[in-house]
Amino acid sequence: MVDVGVIGAGFVGAASANAIALSNACSELVLLDKNHDRAVAEAADIAHGAAIAGSTRVRAGDYEDLKGAKVIVIAAGVNQKPGESRLDLLARNSAIFGEIVPEVAKYAPDAVVVIATNPVDIMTDVTRSLHPNPELVLGTGTLLDTARFRGLISQASNVSARYIHATVLGEHGDSSVLCWDSARVAGLTLDTFMLQSGAEWSEARRSEIEEKVRGAAAKIIAGKQATYYGIGASVMKIVSGILGDRRGIYTLSTPSDYGVCLSLPCVLGKNGIIQVLKPNLSAKEQEGLEKSAAVLKETRDSMKD
Repeated sequence: MVDVGVIGAGFVGAASANAIALSNACSELVLLDKNHDRAVAEAADIAHGAAIAGSTRVRAGDYEDLKGAKVIVIAAGVNQKPGESRLDLLARNSAIFGEIVPEVAKYAPDAVVVIATNPVDIMTDVTRSLHPNPELVLGTGTLLDTARFRGLISQASNVSARYIHATVLGEHGDSSVLCWDSARVAGLTLDTFMLQSGAEWSEARRSEIEEKVRGAAAKIIAGKQATYYGIGASVMKIVSGILGDRRGIYTLSTPSDYGVCLSLPCVLGKNGIIQVLKPNLSAKEQEGLEKSAAVLKETRDSMKD
């Protein structure tokens, strides 16, 4: 029986399916795409790698093949055309989701639905409005932004990113909030740790890290037209957390007190988001989160108009 369905065999969908397959998080994965030949080719290529790494079975299929799936990843959508506004892009992707989500709900009504299509916060909102069980829907949110943040702090501190606690909240986009004040290494604030370790640390270095986190996607896109390995790994992390009922904490896009989906720390289990946490933020971070929510709400409301 299929454990995971990935809808969309483009760069992000294929990278996500590949990461999931190589992680051995599931027994069987099915890949769907409107271009069925593309799905067949990607599934075959991924299956060959999976046979080397483990035992995950990978194949192409249709919506009927989603029956029994525990997790559905939606990575389908279109790219922005030259001269096209963000709202036009949202309208086109919303129309695509209007076809996909009812089929997902029909064949896999109890599956947790993970949204990877950008702009992920708005598309998470859209999916929730289309799904009969919106509590099962979540977005990849700022999980990748958080990984970038921790990775850059890791480079500056010479400590593995695995042992750095730092988060990015709010929009997966320009208005995201990097939570410096709550960032910790071994329980120490960054300023204290850097001072003790003798690492180079200053406001300029912090600004450099912030610019790199916000500009990471644009820099990658400029060099190779798309980003997909990082988000693929993020999707794998989320799917593994759901299938393993790991109760890990991830920065995911979810409904908030601000009336729009955005990223907050969430406890994740087999049925999706179990609990949304309210972090202790500084006044500056709280203001940033409110501004981020306002940006998202304005975009969503403009699309409705």
